Amino acid sequence: MMRVDPRFLRTFVTVAELGSFSAAAEELGYTQSGVSQHVAALESALGATLLHRRPVRPTAAGARLLEHAHPILLRLDAARADIARMAADAPARLAVGATPLAGSSRLAAALERLRRETPRLEVTLRIADRRAVAVGVATGALDAGLVDGIAAPNDPLHLPDEVRLTALAGAEEPLVVALPREHPLARLDAVGLDGLGAARWIDAPGVLVSLEELRAATGVEGFEAGLRCEGSDLSAVLALVAAGHGLALVPAGAIAGGGASVVGVPLGRARLVHRTELVHAGAGDSLASALSAGVNPAG
Repeated sequence: MMRVDPRFLRTFVTVAELGSFSAAAEELGYTQSGVSQHVAALESALGATLLHRRPVRPTAAGARLLEHAHPILLRLDAARADIARMAADAPARLAVGATPLAGSSRLAAALERLRRETPRLEVTLRIADRRAVAVGVATGALDAGLVDGIAAPNDPLHLPDEVRLTALAGAEEPLVVALPREHPLARLDAVGLDGLGAARWIDAPGVLVSLEELRAATGVEGFEAGLRCEGSDLSAVLALVAAGHGLALVPAGAIAGGGASVVGVPLGRARLVHRTELVHAGAGDSLASALSAGVNPAG
């Protein structure tokens, strides 16, 4: 029976992503010859060449293995973190992840409550995208996470398939289309997304739903980017809306950040809402559970 050593698999992934055996050796703390031996052993076990050597890049077999390797390594990291949580005493540090629009007043209040209950608790808040927060919680890099996105009313958010997390019922908020005040649609009482597929949009996946996800959620073709905005600054996105670079789909409560030059038109026949959920790895972590109770609107 073929056996694949997870260490060799991780080495292969690192080499493939960095495009260099020497860079992978530095990243992993191995010698370059050790990295080469790991890759060679993996190729021998699988009976296939996985990497072209000059330049270093995956072969067809290597590219296929990468598709399998990422979820396998993630599940291994998640299992290791899960066992570590069971054996750990109550931590003196708490690392919480949040997507840019999910760092709400409820989160601030929950953290304040935890710090009152545990005065010496050191809290770190990390802002990242939804996948990064979910993976961070699953692998133990984060104790809990607050994530947001679009969903049908009362439907849960989609999280990476390869992670197993507890997601608590979250808050839901209406979505609006952010427009410049002088835009012809700004005078409407409501607007349908099915009629806006041909409009120019701002693609800001670091802070808002990506246009790819919007197309998938609505089944509407189009939603082409007039401008792509990287980062997690909502005020910058709204400034771009005000300047006429494109439209944006935002939660109703966020529109005030655009000032008087941006208006939000509600969705007609709204089949989507902005949803926020608290995710953690299980009830065994007392601090994460307490945070869950503090953030959960029903708690």
